[in-house]
Amino acid sequence: MSAHVLLSRLVSVRCTGRCRWQARCPAHNDHGPSLAVRELDDGRLLVHCFAGCHINAVMDAVGLTVSDLFPVPIGGPIGLKPERHPFPATDVLACIRFEALVVVTAGVALLDGHPFTVDDRARLILAVKRINAALDAAGVSHE
Repeated sequence: MSAHVLLSRLVSVRCTGRCRWQARCPAHNDHGPSLAVRELDDGRLLVHCFAGCHINAVMDAVGLTVSDLFPVPIGGPIGLKPERHPFPATDVLACIRFEALVVVTAGVALLDGHPFTVDDRARLILAVKRINAALDAAGVSHE
């Protein structure tokens, strides 16, 4: 499957470089682009939601399957190595910029002496989890 097939089913698609795009994730109520798409030279498509949606949920939401992301070469499947750094750091940062804003806002509130509500704490924890998951997905160590 070409990237065009997937991209045509997504909303707010933006090209971020050669064979790289960002879009709103169709698997959740996305307000900004948290979905990264990259087409490799061998035709494989890498898709990752930096808000944490599972790949099956993303593909189901656009009426495709995970197997659609991997072309079958003539002569049958071959063993392919996983990408060491599947998404460029600029794409990862763009997808998690809202989560960084949540952390900064929480820090400012803390410095100003404002107490956190239970919802505030839960949202801050979610932001940190999403940032850590994004670092994992980018192949970056954060420990």
